[in-house]
Amino acid sequence: MPRAVLDESALHPAIRQKVAGLHADLVAEVQAALARHPVVVVGMAQNPFVKKARRALDAAGVAHHDLDYGSYFSDWRRRNALKMWTGWPTFPMVFVKGQLVGGAEDLKRLVDSGELKRLLA
Repeated sequence: MPRAVLDESALHPAIRQKVAGLHADLVAEVQAALARHPVVVVGMAQNPFVKKARRALDAAGVAHHDLDYGSYFSDWRRRNALKMWTGWPTFPMVFVKGQLVGGAEDLKRLVDSGELKRLLA
């Protein structure tokens, strides 16, 4: 089932550019990292789930590129652009070969099942 995304035609023409450009630099930075690195973890400071995902990758011997944007009290508006772009509501956002695989618990399941290694092969 495809996720619901408001069609651009449902945006008034006067706001389309504002919506399209909202923190586009941040989204572009993540997209560039996805093009350069097989595994990318997008997170924020002080978040224990971000740390958990990175520890799981380290324990599995999987190199990863880390991007952090603010903390619980800063940059939350900018991080919202990433949530809108991906549709993923929380951090971390873990990407494998450009594909969003979820957060820390989703990553743990991939590591435990061996699927992460298969995705990277």
